[in-house]
Amino acid sequence: MMPTETPRTDGALAGLARFCYRRRRLVLLTWIVGVIALAFLGFRYGAAPDNVYSGGDSHSARAQALIEKHFPEQRGDTLTLAIKAERGIDDPAARQKIEKVISDLDASPVTGPIVSPYDDRNLVTADRRIARTTIPLTSMDVEKAEAKPLVDTVKDASGDGVTLGLGGERAEKAETPPQGPAEAVGVVTAAVILFLAFGSLVAMGLPIVTALLAVLGGVALMKLVGHLVPSPDFTVLIAVLIGLGVGIDYALFILTRFKDSLVEGDDPESATVKAITTAGHAVLFAGTTVMIALLGLIAMGQKMMNGVALGASATVLVTMIAAVTLMPAFLGFAGYKIQGLRVPRRGPLRQAGSDAPKQERRTLAERWAGVVQRRPVIAALGATAILLVLTAPLLSMRLSLPDASVQPRDRSSYTSYEILSEGFGPGYGAPLIFAAEVGDGNSDLGPVVAAVSGTEGVAYATPPRISQDGQAAVFMAFPRTGAQDEATADLVHKLRDDVLPAASGGREVYLGGPNAGAIDLAEETSSRLPVMITVVILLSLLLLVVLVRSVTIALQAAVMNLLSIGASFGVLVAIVQWGWLGSALGFPTSMPITTWVPMMMFPLLFGLSMDYEVFLISRIREEYERTGDTRRAVTRGLARTAKVITAAAAIMIAVFTTGMLGPDVSVKQVGLGMAVAVFVDATIVRMILVPAVMELCGKANWWMPGRRAKTAPVPPAGVEEAARI
Repeated sequence: MMPTETPRTDGALAGLARFCYRRRRLVLLTWIVGVIALAFLGFRYGAAPDNVYSGGDSHSARAQALIEKHFPEQRGDTLTLAIKAERGIDDPAARQKIEKVISDLDASPVTGPIVSPYDDRNLVTADRRIARTTIPLTSMDVEKAEAKPLVDTVKDASGDGVTLGLGGERAEKAETPPQGPAEAVGVVTAAVILFLAFGSLVAMGLPIVTALLAVLGGVALMKLVGHLVPSPDFTVLIAVLIGLGVGIDYALFILTRFKDSLVEGDDPESATVKAITTAGHAVLFAGTTVMIALLGLIAMGQKMMNGVALGASATVLVTMIAAVTLMPAFLGFAGYKIQGLRVPRRGPLRQAGSDAPKQERRTLAERWAGVVQRRPVIAALGATAILLVLTAPLLSMRLSLPDASVQPRDRSSYTSYEILSEGFGPGYGAPLIFAAEVGDGNSDLGPVVAAVSGTEGVAYATPPRISQDGQAAVFMAFPRTGAQDEATADLVHKLRDDVLPAASGGREVYLGGPNAGAIDLAEETSSRLPVMITVVILLSLLLLVVLVRSVTIALQAAVMNLLSIGASFGVLVAIVQWGWLGSALGFPTSMPITTWVPMMMFPLLFGLSMDYEVFLISRIREEYERTGDTRRAVTRGLARTAKVITAAAAIMIAVFTTGMLGPDVSVKQVGLGMAVAVFVDATIVRMILVPAVMELCGKANWWMPGRRAKTAPVPPAGVEEAARI
């Protein structure tokens, strides 16, 4: 068996480590100035978010194109004022209050003329207790600060038997509070975990400071990249969660290797070089895997997700650079003081030249690995069964975009939804908009409107309206069910597939609107998701084969990653969609999974799972090359990496869980799903499934086409050592 190689001390990474260590003041100053400059440019001149969900060539996209072309007056956004008066809207006190609110809204510089429900009987229910009116906005770009006073006016006027609610996308955004201190909670929790792991305030602080600087620079860079590829507003939250998680973890891996080298007798500079050429090498590989996985979002063919892919990848890129440049500089400042301000129970690090003997003892991880390896079939089957049970709810996953019905109950937008549902039916908030080209004397859409009105599931339809140029017509229909109900999606398909072809007489009538657009986006996502999954898996497998020189292990990693991700999706469906423990975890009601959440989570989780795979398998590979014994290699590899992987996973879970503390229900879903996936991956997969399957495969673990049985090449220098952390 060929001996393992020692880390290279003359390569590019070694040279970079020495430079950053010796020129640490220059490196730190460059980082500080660079981040400040990036933050100034990014947050002051960065691109505005683009939340347009493009529908490609779908029915809803064609309907929207017709409306924008022939009905330019409808391009502005609108809000809906919902009114409920216990004694009726004609009660003098109620009328005075209602008219005052309408007058105040009408006087706003961002609103157009408002039709009072007292002037249009169609805006009032038969019992005169509930009314509504549409509030046109003067622009599609009304800012949150401009819309917030409108929401406050409506909320403040409620009381004394009159309930008012303001609905619409701009109203929802205006009253959604900022994410708040959620990320700060994640950072504090990560600090506690690092302090418990290292027992030192200095060792605790370095990964956190490195990650915070990297995330600030990464988010600023993402905003500048937005000028080339716009991204939606939630990308910042996703980038912060990802950046904090991987940034702290990558710095943690390097710091741990540095400390181990000091214990082995290296001086601080040599320990820094060894840490970067080993753990730093693995960090670059792992970060590249995460970036490639994120860029797999481009395979979705959705413009919005292209921005998410590039924006989040930019943040991960900056965290990688910080890990291999800023961290060595910090290590240069710390030196032997890395255990400064330590917990008294910890002994001091050995300095270079110390001959104190090291005591070898069997760790808990080694004993656990022995238990799994003695019953590998039972362990593998048991772990797989648990993962499959957790995955089962995934089969009933439904995708949609959140609307007012799933917002917190204290929001004005939910109040509006509740009032309108009571007075005009739950489908009032999910209108279906029909558009068709007319002209050449063929402008009669009467038969189509009649057919739509008579369709089961449709509450009523409005008369058609002809555009000013006489070339197009639109009408609306309101379903009897809400936007989040599966019956509404079934109705859209029935109208498109059966009703419209039969009633239109060969004319193309397109069914669109926000509700139908959300349905189209969900179906487009479902159809393209397998393509993205395939691309991400193939690229990640290729990288892993290059790293560990084994097709078997790469395939094992792919299957196990899929199982852990499937389990997280299943748990997400059970909690969010089925409502199990949903209210306890901050979800106002049961709801479908937000359309973009699965396609955002999969590549990110696959990339992060590969991180742990790299650090575990590369260590196992090193032990196997040294001993030729798979069982011993698995046992030792698990023992050497269990502590750091557990700490890294705990930090990831803490950071992702903080996403559930914010107000956005979609970000809550991401935080929950990511935390569950990391927990499952670091426990059931890494601690049970990996050792069990590798024990069953034996020497077949190291199969590689064209390789002889006992002359396997040693992986590149530094890769084997990467997991020695």
